[in-house]
Amino acid sequence: MSAPGTLRCLHADEDLLVLDKPSGLLCVPGRGEDKQDCLSARAQRQWPGALVVHRLDQATSGLVLMARSPDVQRKLSEAFAQRQVHKRYQAIVAGILQAPAGGTWAQIDLPIAADWERRPLRIIDAERGKPSLTEWRILETQTQATPYTTRVELQPVTGRTHQLRVHLAAVGHPILGDMLYADTAVQGLAPRLLLHATRLVFDHPRSGNPVQFASLPDF
Repeated sequence: MSAPGTLRCLHADEDLLVLDKPSGLLCVPGRGEDKQDCLSARAQRQWPGALVVHRLDQATSGLVLMARSPDVQRKLSEAFAQRQVHKRYQAIVAGILQAPAGGTWAQIDLPIAADWERRPLRIIDAERGKPSLTEWRILETQTQATPYTTRVELQPVTGRTHQLRVHLAAVGHPILGDMLYADTAVQGLAPRLLLHATRLVFDHPRSGNPVQFASLPDF
């Protein structure tokens, strides 16, 4: 977790901010005095009026987009809702994933629903779940020492809560350090959740020109 008040900004203009959130930092305030330090609060101290557009899980690190006016917030929120913002992530998962022939993107297409008895957990539920689609491809496999792991690039087509974590756990390859969806052995393989938002591509709300931003994980 980063020190209170620090903030890494990759881009700032009169319309928007692109911030690099550390693992362990909330995107917005939670309940209780101990959960008031968050990405949005830090951003608003430096850029008063900055507004949240989307969120990452507290345990996930990487790129977060914020707006600097209600009009831009509305435009960017619509772009997310219409799947016009393209996001990519990297993760390290337990085990060796089997890559599709030709190195193309593979898919995990499993419906996700809230697990109301164990909130905030999500589950795969064929009857109540919402359609959820994740594309993935292998970047690297580690077979020189045990346990075997795979570094994957992930592209969520839908944006369900905990989607990447739930989908990878559901196919038997939970993310290292995942305290919600991995067993204790996989949780203990990393000091944090090894999931990082690496790329954002979207049309700038003022110019309409495509822009893209990238951040490499520190794992």
